Parts: sequence; structure tokens; C-alpha cells
Amino acid sequence: MENMEAIINQLGLENQIFLQDIPNIDLYMDQVIQLFENKFQYSKRNDDEKILTKTMINNYAKGKLLFPIENKKYSKEHLMLISLIYQLKGALSINDIKKTLHGVNQKVMEEDGSFDLSLFYECCLRLADKNVKQFTESIRELVAEAEEEIKPLDDQEKNYLENVLLIASLVNMSNYYRRAAEKLVDNISETNDSQ
Repeated sequence: MENMEAIINQLGLENQIFLQDIPNIDLYMDQVIQLFENKFQYSKRNDDEKILTKTMINNYAKGKLLFPIENKKYSKEHLMLISLIYQLKGALSINDIKKTLHGVNQKVMEEDGSFDLSLFYECCLRLADKNVKQFTESIRELVAEAEEEIKPLDDQEKNYLENVLLIASLVNMSNYYRRAAEKLVDNISETNDSQ
């Protein structure tokens, strides 16, 4: 399946909001949206897809996925959290994201300033970079497995059937990862409830 390498390249997996992309001044909502649109424009499935909208940001704020916004401006910390939300919302519900980031938001708001969100965010970015490499290798293995599985079939449409096998496999893996993430969210919730 030669075109899989091209598909991987089109996914924009390396697109991230890096700390150097975030200005050292607070931004208005339109500026936040523009930053995300510029950074993730090549990650979109089609031109109609929105990366971030005013409604989304307002819902994150109202849903307490972010610590309070001051004077309608978003700090560097807000942008890091919005970036994390953007990454998490592909697999988790808004409620699960809220549970996941609750402790991070609490740490950011602590008056002693002992928690450095930038350091934590850098850890997330490094891990995401490693995930891209693991994902690429995993895709190559899945393609090889799909090609091997389809060999015994005597069908003119082997390429189509191979794609169906690969889609089913990718969806299975996605579901396994999502379910494991949900279990971790449940563990966070249980730990918070017992404290």
C-alpha cells in the first residue's frame, strides 16, 4: 500500500503549538483562534473544518476546562491548556477532559506559583513527538499485516479490501487507546473523589 506514506505525511502529525509560538503577551479570542488556525490548518480533514471557534472557547471557559479568563484576554497558560484540550477532544468527551485537566488548572491557580505549566507542557510536546514516531512505525506494521491477511483472497478488488481491513484495524486500535484513556480518567476521578 504505497499511498500510506503519503497519507501519513498529509496528517500533519508534527503540528503542535510550541512554547515559542505563544506570544509573551495576553491575546484576545480572535488572536487565539488565528494562532490555532495558522498552526493546525494542515491537520484539517477539509477546508470547512474549524480548528477552534469562539463558541468552543466560551464552552471551555463556561465548562471550567480552563481557569478563569481575565479582561477577555488569554494568557500563555490559557493557550497551553487550550492546546491540550484541542489534542484531547479528538478522543475524550468534554466531561472527561474537564476531569483530566482539573488538577492541572488547580495547580496553575495556586498562589505559591510552584507549578510551572510550561515545563509540564514541554513534557507533553516531547511525548507527542515520540508518539508520532511510534504511530508511523505502527502504521507500517498494520499495512504489512493487512497485505498479508488479504493474500489468500482471490478477488479483483484486493486493494479495496485491503483498505477496509486497514480501516477496521485502525479503528480497533483507536478504540482500544480511547478506552484505556477513559479508564485512566476514571482513576483520576476516583482518586479526586476519595480525597
